[in-house]
Amino acid sequence: MKSLAELAAIKEKMQNRVVLREGSSNIRVVVGMATCGIAAGARPVLNTFVEEVNSQNLGDKVTVTQTGCIGICQFEPVVEVFEAGKEKVTYVKMTSEKAKEVVEKHLKGGHVVEEYTISNI
Repeated sequence: MKSLAELAAIKEKMQNRVVLREGSSNIRVVVGMATCGIAAGARPVLNTFVEEVNSQNLGDKVTVTQTGCIGICQFEPVVEVFEAGKEKVTYVKMTSEKAKEVVEKHLKGGHVVEEYTISNI
């Protein structure tokens, strides 16, 4: 950091991420961030969800957050999607590319990406 303006820009950028993670929307995306999840690559998956939800202007509809152990370590990174009035969807062995597809098809389009769910393992 070399200036106060640079610090303000960093603050604004990070504040968008915090708002996404703390919102109270109809759809809640929860990324497992326990040690096993992080070791399997959950951090880039979480970051991709936050960035994609933000870039697609879904912040009023979707909240992205993290949790500890989900309990199915062999399938990490694990992402659970909770929607009001619908059954929870559990996505497994996620990557950043899969996360982008889930945002586009499921969160934006309303269609579960069945091939990435636990039921297809």
